[in-house]
Amino acid sequence: MRIVIPDFSLVVLAGPAGAGKSTFAAKHFLSTECVSSDRCRALVAEDAADQSATSDAFALVQFTAGLRLKRRRLTVIDSTAVRREDRAHLVQLALKYHAIPIAFVFDIDPSICDDRIRGRLRHGPGARTVRNQAWQLRKGLRGMRKEGFAHIHTIRTPEQAESVEIAREPLWTDRRNEHGPFDIIGDVHGCFEELSQLLRQLGYLIDPYEEGAETLIRARHPEGRKAVFVGDITDRGPRNVDCLRIVAGMCEEGAALCVMGNHDFKLGKWLQGRKIQAKRGLELTVAELERTTKGFRRRISEFLRGMRSHFWLAGGDLVVAHAGLKEEMHGRGSRAARKFSLFGETTGESDGHGLPVRLEWARDYRGKAEVVFGHTPVVKAEWLNRTLCIDTGCAIGGELTALRWPERNLVSIPAARQYSEPARPPISRGGRSA
Repeated sequence: MRIVIPDFSLVVLAGPAGAGKSTFAAKHFLSTECVSSDRCRALVAEDAADQSATSDAFALVQFTAGLRLKRRRLTVIDSTAVRREDRAHLVQLALKYHAIPIAFVFDIDPSICDDRIRGRLRHGPGARTVRNQAWQLRKGLRGMRKEGFAHIHTIRTPEQAESVEIAREPLWTDRRNEHGPFDIIGDVHGCFEELSQLLRQLGYLIDPYEEGAETLIRARHPEGRKAVFVGDITDRGPRNVDCLRIVAGMCEEGAALCVMGNHDFKLGKWLQGRKIQAKRGLELTVAELERTTKGFRRRISEFLRGMRSHFWLAGGDLVVAHAGLKEEMHGRGSRAARKFSLFGETTGESDGHGLPVRLEWARDYRGKAEVVFGHTPVVKAEWLNRTLCIDTGCAIGGELTALRWPERNLVSIPAARQYSEPARPPISRGGRSA
């Protein structure tokens, strides 16, 4: 049985004493990756079987695991974790550090566990305790999927435990192996003519355009540069379907990456048949898409579903996210990181325009990676604490801007005209020129 897990996750081994969790952990994980409740109990009380030290031992478990997760290290919790409340603390710990919580459940016959304990420990838990632990675990098995674990793997026999093979893969946001060079392009918002001009200015070769077609449009750079779109491909501009065709075409060919923006997220929900309010430019995109075939809409829906919240690139030196991202979320995969990437940091209040009040997270940013983002139209793209907003408001009459990285040169194309009224005026970040 081959199981693939993210290389940054919190792995919880849940099962009664004697179920084989420690043996499993030693086989599949480094000793430094494993935080054992027995080991922590021994550290605080000199005796791994001293149940009176359990609360202190678990405080040490969570403290140690938290330090590892803070440093983005895969961490394995080797404890019984048979009670829902114990697992809940561990899931919350994973979410605090934006790690993926994964459970390996050892639903082993209690008699097997008891035999193992008696052959191994002089003062281990008795048969009654083991049966109670097994009962508690099985009682909660049905509802475990609602506890917040991303994946749950159940092992029911020692033979099954022995047959498991664990492989690790990078998180979907982790593209540190890609070093560019990149051309990071700001919010397009349906401005196909400006996007075509910008790509040509950047040196991309675009396949011949066929008006009214539903085929994807390919574009590639002869020197192997890769475009990275910061999201919000559609809405507000006049040629939303064509923008989808070229961005999806470049991504499919491997000539581009694209993170999800809040407008892309909302369009994806519409394509899935969910009820949403078509406003703030979405009504224009919907009107265009309703004139296309179901096959094309299905293809675009699949493309949007495959978008990532952000990309962690160039050995960790570059992050691209639609609304930016704090350092503690870089290369991580939690719902909180996804929400921040899509919408930024807000106060929960609305401004005079009826829009969420956004906090300027970049003013406090001191991270290692340079963060390039869009989402909030700015008067001019300027660096602020190693962050750069390149949404220069093309759809509202500004420019469509790209950052060439690592050269850090800006290339802009002015809008042919103003296609929509701004929801609120572009802001000035007050940084330094790029």
